[in-house]
Amino acid sequence: MRTGSSLLSFSLQYDSMKIIFLIPFYLFTFNTMAQPDLVPSGSYTWTDYPAKVNGDRESRMILEGTSSHLDYFRIHATTQYPGAKPSTMHANDDKEECLIVKEGIMKITLEGNTVILGTGGVFLLMPHQMHSVQNAGNTNLTYYVMQYRSKKKMDVERGKAAGGSLLLNADSLIFKPSTRGGSKPYFDRATAMCERFEMHETQLNKKGPSHEPHSHEETEIILMLSGNTEMTIDGKEFKAGPGDFYVMNSQSLHGVRNATDAPCSYLAFKWK
Repeated sequence: MRTGSSLLSFSLQYDSMKIIFLIPFYLFTFNTMAQPDLVPSGSYTWTDYPAKVNGDRESRMILEGTSSHLDYFRIHATTQYPGAKPSTMHANDDKEECLIVKEGIMKITLEGNTVILGTGGVFLLMPHQMHSVQNAGNTNLTYYVMQYRSKKKMDVERGKAAGGSLLLNADSLIFKPSTRGGSKPYFDRATAMCERFEMHETQLNKKGPSHEPHSHEETEIILMLSGNTEMTIDGKEFKAGPGDFYVMNSQSLHGVRNATDAPCSYLAFKWK
């Protein structure tokens, strides 16, 4: 028969053994839960993401996960109502951002300087830079925010050497006509997080493909600006209209086409 002290000793030993065996389990569970999934290839429809209202603004969470070259990758949309307070001035320590104006007039304050961006404007933001966003118009300001962090070590000096943060208005860019419609280059450069980040606008004037199906190392996103398109990604069919996204992961075979004879336009951006 065990005495009280023997039972206490046995209980303590048993509890210690449980802790020893459970620690790896909890660490494994935590690490598994902490790792976001690869964002699936496919289409992401604007109307599928209801707005969450918070005072003088609203937000839509669109996607979050990883890509082949990013260990964190998130897209959300923010709407600031007319007269809304500017976002809090802040800097990102270990992430980079790309903001795209969906509608309205955006006032960017970056390191003490201000710039106005209209619909289609793009703000490529390097880490460690103080910034704020404000609605400068009399209508809603809605913009997409792509926030991301590389799997490789961040290289701030590379981003600075390539030009640092970048602000572009769509009407300042040169449209290049083609037999199918035309294109408007935004940028093609290195950043602190990407060895290459490229963005352009494509316009298709009639029904048919933009180009033959193809694949590449970069992950690519197409953001629809106007019209309606169809996309084949790895043998699966998708559709998208204004405000919707397509995501094509690295090496996915894909091809986009205008679904009607009315013009369509979209922003395409890819990175590695």
